[in-house]
Amino acid sequence: MRAVIVDDERLARKELLRLLSAHPEIEIIGEAASGTAALALIQKHEPDLLFLDIEMPGMTGFDLLDRLRDLPDVIFTTAYDQHALKAFEVNALDYLLKPISPARLAAALQKVRGRQTQLRGQIFLRDAERCWIVRVTDIDILESEGNYTRVFFGSERPLIAGSLAAFEQRLDPTGFFRASRRHLINLNGIQSTELDPGANLLVTMRCGEKVALSRRQSSQLRKILAL
Repeated sequence: MRAVIVDDERLARKELLRLLSAHPEIEIIGEAASGTAALALIQKHEPDLLFLDIEMPGMTGFDLLDRLRDLPDVIFTTAYDQHALKAFEVNALDYLLKPISPARLAAALQKVRGRQTQLRGQIFLRDAERCWIVRVTDIDILESEGNYTRVFFGSERPLIAGSLAAFEQRLDPTGFFRASRRHLINLNGIQSTELDPGANLLVTMRCGEKVALSRRQSSQLRKILAL
């Protein structure tokens, strides 16, 4: 498993390397002392796993994730046990509080092994103080709200900075369909379809939301779904 360590503290990187020596299946392919350096390193080598500090000067770990098109699995490493950990306590793969114990590291790596058997395809989302690392396949709808996009997955509906067009460029066009000017929908998230009074398609998504399609988009979706 190819991994990158990102931490502005040299001693912290050295200590993590020492702990990881007990896990020969983890190959450290690079280290970075800043978010800027990490961005270039990750884009070049596309690691499977990222050990990421959160509080770093210039670019935080959150900021770095915002700039990545495709996320590797992420284990956060931090010296802070308040706002950063609270933000990720539900949706992070794992987080390790410094000083990192061998037992906690081993438990985190066990989670990674379980995740590696699944499709990764993750995206980082941030809405004020709340953050999520979400599998793209779990997203049902993206809805434009000006320069922001509301993302529907599970029971969550965060409003994320960035236009719908920007999100569309990041997503697989074979998996997401432009249902209207304001909506992108996950084709695998369609639960049912029906006709509205104007004979256009109205799709119900697995999250329970309904999206109305124009006549043109209805025709295109019928062809895709062979309706």
